[in-house]
Amino acid sequence: MIAYLHSYRGCHAILLCAVFLAATLAAVSAPRRAAAADQKNLLLNGDFAKGSEDQPDLWRTEAWINNPDAFKAHWHSYSDKPSELEVDNLQPNDGRWMQPLTVQPGWYQLSVDIRTENVGAKESGATISVMEDGIMSADIHGTTDWQHVTLYLKVGGHGADIDVALRVGGFGSLNTGKAFFRNASLVRIDAPPPSATPTYDLSAVRKQAAPAPIGSPISLVVTFVALAAIAWAGWRIYGDDDFRIFNTFRAAMSGRPSKR
Repeated sequence: MIAYLHSYRGCHAILLCAVFLAATLAAVSAPRRAAAADQKNLLLNGDFAKGSEDQPDLWRTEAWINNPDAFKAHWHSYSDKPSELEVDNLQPNDGRWMQPLTVQPGWYQLSVDIRTENVGAKESGATISVMEDGIMSADIHGTTDWQHVTLYLKVGGHGADIDVALRVGGFGSLNTGKAFFRNASLVRIDAPPPSATPTYDLSAVRKQAAPAPIGSPISLVVTFVALAAIAWAGWRIYGDDDFRIFNTFRAAMSGRPSKR
């Protein structure tokens, strides 16, 4: 009986230890699963694996000069390596593949791999961009092998609608040449790494780009009062000659008969 009791207690202790160990492992792995969820690519079809003919799903093309003599774009689908998007500016241009997104407040890392052919050295080169004033990664010129480029974007307020662009050239900075893009991603992060560049605050960029106010309600009221005062003074000074229509009204106010 005593031996059986000891055996039961031993099994019970082992069971408790197993339960405690499982709970500990679950607690440790939960943050890791959450962190993995945060690394979800928010760009749809960011690996360009899906599409038909020469068009990847959920991406569209745009260009400042959008005709076949100035701009071409292609989708290269592969089974043995990552698929690619191509931008070919035959003339100085701002050509791109684009995708619209709605993002929540927070920090984001936007990145892609880029390879270039004969991209001009003076104007904006090949980048991953957000279609707002100057939000772009480091730009790549010339003829290069694959390079990984990144930018960091802070979204404030209640979130924002943005357009992500895989691009050759820029606004007011038209360029020529080819660029190939693969493995595009937009992931949410806690904050950029120390000394990370480039970083952008979307709210600040939009505020800086907004037109300056032309006036305020107070200035409009003051202007209206000033104009009314000028009109009243003119009526008093020149009324007998130029504003005879008001004679009856003025006579009634002054208590004297009007002039005929």
